Amino acid sequence: MKFSLFFFANGASADEQYRLLLEAARFADRAGFSAVWTPERHFHDFGSPFPNPAVTGAAVAAVTRRVEVRAGSVVLPLQDPLRVAEEWAVVDRMSGGRAGLAVASGWNPRDFVLAPDNFTDRKEVLRAGVRELRSLWSGAATVRTGWDGAEQEIRTHPLPVRGGLPLWVTAAGSPGTFAWAGTEGLGVLTHLLGQSWEDLEDNLVAYGDALAGAGHGPQEERVAVMLHTFVGADRRSALDMARGPMTAYMRSSMTLFDGNAAEAARRSVPEEALAELLEHRYAEYAGTRCLIGSVDSCVPVVERLAELGVDEVACLIDFGIGADEVLAALRHLDRLQERCSDL
Repeated sequence: MKFSLFFFANGASADEQYRLLLEAARFADRAGFSAVWTPERHFHDFGSPFPNPAVTGAAVAAVTRRVEVRAGSVVLPLQDPLRVAEEWAVVDRMSGGRAGLAVASGWNPRDFVLAPDNFTDRKEVLRAGVRELRSLWSGAATVRTGWDGAEQEIRTHPLPVRGGLPLWVTAAGSPGTFAWAGTEGLGVLTHLLGQSWEDLEDNLVAYGDALAGAGHGPQEERVAVMLHTFVGADRRSALDMARGPMTAYMRSSMTLFDGNAAEAARRSVPEEALAELLEHRYAEYAGTRCLIGSVDSCVPVVERLAELGVDEVACLIDFGIGADEVLAALRHLDRLQERCSDL
């Protein structure tokens, strides 16, 4: 089982968030973690320090020597694959060939002010974008229409160090997304926010079947699961320290739905009832679908993931606990990594 660090900030100032990112990346590099993932988020406080993972990825590349530098995720329908290929080839060059990308179709209508014509068909745009991105990464040319209406053959620069771009598809729980990723020989980046353990198992079976059906060998199977993570000296103190930040994180994530029926429904819930709901949600989620606790209490969660065929735990560490506390706790996460090295 591999361990990586995942960022999707809530609760910290941008300056403090970037300090945490770079110091944690240095720790991950020294401690043998597999990767550092940074996301793409737009136009909202939730995740606001991360509008472009190529920028944060370049910063991580500059302060590390061996850890993989990954996007988690590039929302490909918001981008021209030409720009994605260019930017990430720079990250790959700066890192000496350590770049990798998860890609996503996007879901928030507000984000699509960047590419409004792509919202309705964003899943199809994603699939076409993946094909073009792979081609560009290999040095092939693509065709674009110039200002005068004439077609032009375009190649991106610089060329990357890495011959093949490691790609994951971010899958929130749709069986079709898992199956498509397997058919294309892509990895999967997923989570347990909107999936039960049973859903995850079914989706990974579908993914494995699609890999095999398309002729991709098992060595190409790459499954990363993102889990909110705070590993402490003992389970109770870790749960207590994470409770306030995690419930605030859940509350903040709900405001992403401003203007939707879901947000209107949320506003109709009395504050006391909402607080009770979030507390109940925290107790269930932290106890069964997170790495919040002690090394001993977290091992069974990692073992269960390994039994399902997961080969990497992407540990989301920046959900609102103070940067210094998170950095101090990384030594316990490193101990968990050592305990699970033979899974």
